[in-house]
Formats: sequence, C-alpha cells, structure tokens
Amino acid sequence: MKPAVVCGSEKWSMTEIDMNRLGTWEREILSRMYGSVVEQRMWRIKSNQELWWIHKDLDIVADIKNEKL
Repeated sequence: MKPAVVCGSEKWSMTEIDMNRLGTWEREILSRMYGSVVEQRMWRIKSNQELWWIHKDLDIVADIKNEKL
C-alpha cells in the first residue's frame, strides 16, 4: 500500500488537511486489514495504538516528507 502512495508524492504540495487525510486513510486501511477483536463477547475495532503495535510503521506522512528530501 505504502509504495503506491509514496511513489508519486515528490510532486505534491501537501497542506495540513492533506496530511491528516492521509493519516486517517492509512489507519482505516490497516484497520480493515487487521480486523476487529472480541472482548468480553463483544466485537470492537482495534485502536490506533493497537494498529501501531502490530504494524510498527504507521506514519505515511513522515515517509512522504523523507522522500521529498
């Protein structure tokens, strides 16, 4: 997922809104990939902290900024 997004990002001029949207999009995709969990017989979505713990590389905005340098 990340290489496809970062590939053409050198030409983008990103605003704060764009950075927030990219972060939200990344967490949404990861949430769908890793699914939900059952706690006390109830389903819930994994938190951002849990997604970070599983994936360990959750900052697409930082990757895009590093590519521009």
